Amino acid sequence: MSRLSRQLKKITSRLRLGLFSRSFLLLAALMLVSLGAWLQVFFSMEEGPRATQMAQRAATSVSITRSALVYAPTNVRPALLLDLATKESLRIQPRETTDRLEPLPDSNYWNHVASEIKKRLGAGTQVMWSVNEAPGVWVSFEINRDQYWLVFDREQLGLTAGIEWFGWGVTALLLALIGSAISVRFVNRPLAQLAKVAQQLARGETPSPLPEKGPLEIREMNIAFNRMARDLRQAEADREIMLAGISHDLRTPLARMRLEIEMTSVSDETRQAIDEDLAQIDHSIGQLMEYARPAGVVPSKGIDISRVLNDLFDRERTHTESLGGHLSASIQPGLYAKIAAHDLKRVVSNLIENARRYGRSPADDRAYIQLLARQEGGTLAIEVTDQGAGIAEADIERLLRPFSRGESARTGVSGAGLGLSIVERLLGQVGGQLKLLQRPSGGLIARIELPRARG
Repeated sequence: MSRLSRQLKKITSRLRLGLFSRSFLLLAALMLVSLGAWLQVFFSMEEGPRATQMAQRAATSVSITRSALVYAPTNVRPALLLDLATKESLRIQPRETTDRLEPLPDSNYWNHVASEIKKRLGAGTQVMWSVNEAPGVWVSFEINRDQYWLVFDREQLGLTAGIEWFGWGVTALLLALIGSAISVRFVNRPLAQLAKVAQQLARGETPSPLPEKGPLEIREMNIAFNRMARDLRQAEADREIMLAGISHDLRTPLARMRLEIEMTSVSDETRQAIDEDLAQIDHSIGQLMEYARPAGVVPSKGIDISRVLNDLFDRERTHTESLGGHLSASIQPGLYAKIAAHDLKRVVSNLIENARRYGRSPADDRAYIQLLARQEGGTLAIEVTDQGAGIAEADIERLLRPFSRGESARTGVSGAGLGLSIVERLLGQVGGQLKLLQRPSGGLIARIELPRARG
């Protein structure tokens, strides 16, 4: 039984079935094995008593028939034989030495029947399966040295027909499967509800509360999950309020400092250096706010990301050229994916901003950026490439963690180190992923992979 369970678990894991299907298939297989074992035991227990009962019936019929023929007048015997054949399905035929005999099937049941008949009627009694190719169960007996056959229908002495047992077995199996399906559904339904609201919570949505009723374990689990969801929503709201307050309290003094610097009589170099520091602080605050902002709701249908990327390209190209860089694009039309347009713009604009800040060419200290979008089978690939110093292979995993920055040889500037973390967090909400690859001719390729969807 344990071997069967292991085999079923292996098969269901390969088929990637859900919990309901796995539990139902396991119960169905166990029901089949149990029913087969039960039928085997039942047949084994029924075979002996039924063989004895049928042999006793045959011996009694032979004894009564022989007595009736012995004591019946000669002129009444034909009518008696006809009455036995029509009403009792007992046919009496004379036994000849030239009869062609077929023995009983070699099975435990029929051997037992024959043994019991001979025990009751005598060792010389013959029990045959057919005589002269006429089917039936033929039992021999003697009247005044005359030999006769008493012929029974096989259904009278045989076991219950296989079709009948098959019908009962199928009925029992169907009832067992219906019961197991209801039981598995009863157990699986709370788990399915929990999985649904957990996915809603993972996407940043407000989940519908779980019903706090039912069995003790399910009720306690739902109560704990609802409490956790409320605490997370409250923590999220408190964090947004806190960050908004921090942003306001920090950016107001920054604006005042800029104004005071413009009004003071410091040198242009000093003013520019202080202004760059203030801009860097403002950028770090913006990254913190961007990292704290939740992802948008995942659309139920795919959106045209080609159009979204073209709109973003027009905006970012102007900004890049104003900073002395160059941005080009090659966007395949008709690309669809299930991601909010605002989140897609946040992801790609973060990568372009990283390329502008950290991917400057060593030759002229300018950013040459290329935006590519194309379909690769069932995946949509979006790539942002630069011609900077690139990133060492060993640093890629570290840079995807929050508040991690590259070496000064690549960046030359400071930052909060949240740009790539924001990208990876937003992509994780929609089943996408971010890959950082070395460009063969120098530079970095930031590659986004999204599942393709229908428009």
